[in-house]
Amino acid sequence: MSLRKQEVQTKLKEINMKITYNKLIRDKIPQIIKNNKQTPIIRKLDEEEFAQELLKKLEEEVKEVIGAKNSKEELMKELSDVYEVIDTIVDLYKLDKNSILKLQENKQQERGGFKKRIFLISVEE
Repeated sequence: MSLRKQEVQTKLKEINMKITYNKLIRDKIPQIIKNNKQTPIIRKLDEEEFAQELLKKLEEEVKEVIGAKNSKEELMKELSDVYEVIDTIVDLYKLDKNSILKLQENKQQERGGFKKRIFLISVEE
């Protein structure tokens, strides 16, 4: 086999084995990847990037909640991920959890919750 052909095969092998994610991951994921005898390529985000990526992660996790139709266990797992992201956002912005819960309570008293399953079709003038 020629040297050039070996180089091409090596490159193809590298390409086939690399999966690009470009997303925020949990803190222990790099070690889990290493434990699987793989090499994670990572970088630490600055605060602005971190805030942006947290919002993307929230959207990703909410989509997974929407897709969790198979079981209560799957739904609970996906909701726990949403809670984790929300808790991290609260911590990042140094928000008070009790104040958030109070706002939620106030909004529920003023506008109600969703327990009555009311679906608005339209409003007529």
